[in-house]
This record gives sequence, C-alpha cells and structure tokens, in this order.
Amino acid sequence: MSQIADRAEAALKIKASPNHYKVCECCGSIVVAKAYICPNCNAYRFDESSSSVIEQAEFLANRDPLSIESKDYI
Repeated sequence: MSQIADRAEAALKIKASPNHYKVCECCGSIVVAKAYICPNCNAYRFDESSSSVIEQAEFLANRDPLSIESKDYI
C-alpha cells in the first residue's frame, strides 16, 4: 500500500473517533488523547477539540509525509 493510502486509512480511523486523539500545537502531529508530551517534538500543548483533530487528519491524509520516522534511520 502507498504512503498516501496508508495515511488515508489512518485518517478514517481518527475521524471515526476524534475524541481519542489530539493535535500537537507545535508540530501538528495527531497523538492519542492520553499522551502527555508529543512523541515527535516533545511539546506539551495540544488542541483536543474534535473539529481540530478531524481537520488535521484530513490535511495530513492528503499530503506526503514530511517527518523523519524511525525506519528512516535504518
């Protein structure tokens, strides 16, 4: 599966339960609601509104990833 298809699938899952996620206000990552810090940038400020989570999921689903992932180091 392509990265765009993977991201679209993840966005559908997030949009189905936006209350289980929140958006990092520093880097824009979507993280699980129980996270205290963002695993990508270590920020601790989040937007927990469902509308923001859905909007960010749609935005991220339609663009190529820009973040460096752990698999990129291998």
